[in-house]
Amino acid sequence: MGLTPMTLPMTMAEKILARASGREAVRPDEIVVANVDLAMSHENADLVRKSFLEIGVSQVWDASKIVIIFDHRIPAESEKTATTHKAVREFAAAQGIENFYDVGRGGICHQVLAERGHVRSGMVVVGTDSHTTTHGALGAFATGIGATEMAGVWTEGKLWFKVPSTIRIEVEGEFRPWISAKDLILYIIGKLGADGADYRAVEFDGPAIRRMTQASRMVLANLSMEMGAKVAFTPVEEMGPDPGAQYERTLRVDAGRDVAEPQIACPHSVDNVKPLSAVGDLEVHQAVLGSCTNGRIEDLEVAARVVAGRQVHKRTRLVVIPASQQVYREAMKLGYLETLMAAGAIINPPGCGPCVGVHQGILAAGEVCVSSTNRNFIGRMGSKDSFVYLASPAVVAASAIAGRLAHPAEVEAAHV
Repeated sequence: MGLTPMTLPMTMAEKILARASGREAVRPDEIVVANVDLAMSHENADLVRKSFLEIGVSQVWDASKIVIIFDHRIPAESEKTATTHKAVREFAAAQGIENFYDVGRGGICHQVLAERGHVRSGMVVVGTDSHTTTHGALGAFATGIGATEMAGVWTEGKLWFKVPSTIRIEVEGEFRPWISAKDLILYIIGKLGADGADYRAVEFDGPAIRRMTQASRMVLANLSMEMGAKVAFTPVEEMGPDPGAQYERTLRVDAGRDVAEPQIACPHSVDNVKPLSAVGDLEVHQAVLGSCTNGRIEDLEVAARVVAGRQVHKRTRLVVIPASQQVYREAMKLGYLETLMAAGAIINPPGCGPCVGVHQGILAAGEVCVSSTNRNFIGRMGSKDSFVYLASPAVVAASAIAGRLAHPAEVEAAHV
């Protein structure tokens, strides 16, 4: 006799949603109501708070499962933001939400959740931030939701999901020098398109993925939502898909052959990806190193290695934002920040910085920025007439030195 539908092997997304909804098994396109293990918000917790109060419930369902982290506008850049911060502080205190990370106590929400141990494999994690997919690198079904949906989670601790089908991406081969996880995921987004994984789960695996650091795996999961992914997973020791799990499609990539040079996402969409050599000579006015995509220690290390003994070009500003207070302190101890500052970089406090286009390095009309962040939409980093190119930390650092979009090998060979 064959396997029944209830005993068919499952993907990562299916296994987690089955557990969270009390089902033996689930299949793509089914609707389930899942228990939420962790609910995260940043400053937009104020919007959630307002919707929650309109529901009329006096107490959140479980204060220990709610995490609030200020990161998008820190320190407050306006009276309006300061007022929002004040309201959220008072709400967190009144509700007994102890996992509240105020200015100077955390950093970017996705980095803080990971480094403070809030996320574990098998959890259902929702966040009022689209890049909550980052936590799939830790084995969680992690996805972004809206403020109104989060108010419902704060009330009941549950949320409905349509079970996503899964795309499997297998990566083999060896990365060439100066090529990183950022180049790989930009290449994949360029191939699949901005909607190529729309409401799908994505599973990354293969020898090249398994050799990656945890920080690099987070880059893949983080940027997967830029091709529409609902959730994204990289391998974890604790759990994995069942042998024989059914996938919508499988994409195979050779890291050494297919990603032979740095990849650049050109304005004004993340899937407008070209190899560096195809972009042409491009003057750069600002280089940004940081964000929930690339603001971790390994990113600061490679940038410091590129700029060591050199000076940022006179027409270029290099803005560096460590992803968290913990990253900031470690980077100081290791000397990375000193090296970056000696080259002419400015170090911003941990947070989202100019990525959201509100302060700490926004762009004027006509300016060009190369950035390790995750979005390059029109007006994303300031003026609607500015231009943002997404690249790896190594390319960001090299471009800051050259004053134009540059390969780190070129800067290294020039001895400037």
